[in-house]
Amino acid sequence: MFGIVRPCSHRLGEGLKTQWMAHLCGLCLALRGDHGQFARVVTNYDGLLISVLTEAQAERTTGWRRTAGPCPLRGMRTASVAQGEGARLAAAVSLVLASAKVRDHVADGDGLLARKPVALAARRVAASWGKAGARTGSDVGFDTAVLVDAVDRQAGIEALAGIGTPLLTVTEPTETATAAAFAHTAVLAGRPGNAEPLAEAGRLFGRLAHLLDAVEDRETDAASGAWNPLTATGTSLAEARRLADDALHGIRLALREVAWGSGVSPEGHSTDSKLAHVLLVHELGRSVDRAFGTSGCGHAPEGSHGSVGLLGPEGSFGPPPQQGGPYDPRNPYVGGGNPFGGGPSLQPPGPGKRGFWAGCAAAIGLCCTCKVCCADEYEGPWSRKKREGCLSNCDCDGGCCNCCEACECCECCSCCDCGL
Repeated sequence: MFGIVRPCSHRLGEGLKTQWMAHLCGLCLALRGDHGQFARVVTNYDGLLISVLTEAQAERTTGWRRTAGPCPLRGMRTASVAQGEGARLAAAVSLVLASAKVRDHVADGDGLLARKPVALAARRVAASWGKAGARTGSDVGFDTAVLVDAVDRQAGIEALAGIGTPLLTVTEPTETATAAAFAHTAVLAGRPGNAEPLAEAGRLFGRLAHLLDAVEDRETDAASGAWNPLTATGTSLAEARRLADDALHGIRLALREVAWGSGVSPEGHSTDSKLAHVLLVHELGRSVDRAFGTSGCGHAPEGSHGSVGLLGPEGSFGPPPQQGGPYDPRNPYVGGGNPFGGGPSLQPPGPGKRGFWAGCAAAIGLCCTCKVCCADEYEGPWSRKKREGCLSNCDCDGGCCNCCEACECCECCSCCDCGL
């Protein structure tokens, strides 16, 4: 399970959490239904946005849900899950991008992929996923060639990028790919007029996905010598945050131009834009704050006497970077240390990333033990980053859940300038 939009179940509330899980399970089952059990490992949080957007625009009110059988990830319970063209488009996009990710790992010789037999097997898996995604995309009228072209161009752009290269030059292929996927949801939903604003929202979402990945991996990439967009182009964190905030604002403006569906289906499922708004406005903003180590809610946590976020005591970009020197708190002579010892202890470096096959084995283990769903925290199978369980996660600070409960705030929210 990877992705930048990882909503807190406490903020979603029971209704929206049920809908979100319906789309997550729908994507997983669409992958299994069309491409077999192993394809389910490419299920991801961001991919389900395609399914959410398709259903949110829909004029028809039936056929978007089915009852799925018991699953270990749901504690062996049945559930109503999303189905149809939106889930299949999400599956196609997920497969093609996962195929590209595997090929990228092979090209870099990561972990076990440095060995020729393993690399050969991984290439076959990547080729199979790419073809499968193209078939499913064709079934729903989406040409996945735009995704493949974007991935192919990315490597060349990165090879030519250097200090002074605009960061948006590096993010352009990702923007193009996500713009195409978002725009096609309008075609599937029968609302072609939405294609332009959704393409803009998708373009900016792709920019954010690339930016946040670069920010989160900056330190580990530096330690391993891996290529990182921020380091390669000489872009500061302050500039990256400015671009991220601009993208957030642009997504909010683009979503205002979208004509959404409305009403409730005979099965009792909402077909309006509430879940899409929560994920692409509120939770996406929190993802940015999480990546930059800041708090974006304008309400102070309990017990504080000032605001946090943009007016917080540490500024809009978190605490100032420590560059060393006599006043650096990491210096053993300051910040609680002393010249005779007792300074802050050094933390050992975190574990490195897993190779492709080791990550697959870890992913299967996570699925079989239900940790992805039920654990408060688990280790990402490939990145080894700490992740939150999708049913138990909460990054609330004590104030946000109360001030912006689910999307009841859509009518009266003061936490963003969405105007809804």
